[in-house]
Amino acid sequence: MTLHAMRRSMRLAVLAAATVAIGVTAGCAGGGKGKKDVAYVARDVDTLYTAAKERLDRGDSKQAAALFDEVERQHPYSPWARRAQLMSAFSYYVARDYSKSVQSAQRFLSIHPGNKDAPYAYYLIALCYYEQISDVTRDQKITQQALTAMNELVRRYPNTDYAADARLKIDLINDHLAGKEMEIGRMYQRSGKWLASSLRFRTVVDKYQTTSHAPEALYRLVESYLSLGLPVEAQKAAAVLGSNYPGSKWYERSFELMNKYAPGTQAS
Repeated sequence: MTLHAMRRSMRLAVLAAATVAIGVTAGCAGGGKGKKDVAYVARDVDTLYTAAKERLDRGDSKQAAALFDEVERQHPYSPWARRAQLMSAFSYYVARDYSKSVQSAQRFLSIHPGNKDAPYAYYLIALCYYEQISDVTRDQKITQQALTAMNELVRRYPNTDYAADARLKIDLINDHLAGKEMEIGRMYQRSGKWLASSLRFRTVVDKYQTTSHAPEALYRLVESYLSLGLPVEAQKAAAVLGSNYPGSKWYERSFELMNKYAPGTQAS
């Protein structure tokens, strides 16, 4: 099992634990004999929901999602519809149909914005985007969507367990976005486009300064500025690098560059 697969398995466990409460609550409602349950949930609805839950338990997540959707379609005004929306979203997530999972979760939020399970829905949406993050050589639009969704979750529900996990993922997402900027910056360097490269590395230093890419970005700035004939700017970048990462290999390399190509330069 790959590291990515292991992490997804852990996320599934977290989501499943939260989803159990939704499913158990629904099961209890179906088994009750009170007048309210009878009025809202006929026998066929109980059977339909139970069939969906059984499909999910057996690992047939796509069919389960379709059956949960059918619960909502046939009985949109019953309490089962609300539960089915979230169960549908979770089932689509398990099936890796992230677009439909997001749609189901967003539909739930549009109808029940203040529901106690709203944090779960926001978390599920964020995870759907997070699962689709691609490597830094490809377009990062989905990465930006994941970051936006995670930040929205933290903003709305800062004290939940979902927000705690989102904060960790936000750090990882920022590191990923910084990696994309570094990839483009190094490409510009290889092409001799030093101004363009310096702008990319400056973005990393200014916007993603807490990521693992910051030390290299500062070193690449030293390279780019020296190539542009801007030794004073190069010295400024080297000084920041030395102040914040004095023991790093990037500082040692920048120190060598400055001594070789701009000895005695002082930052103004």
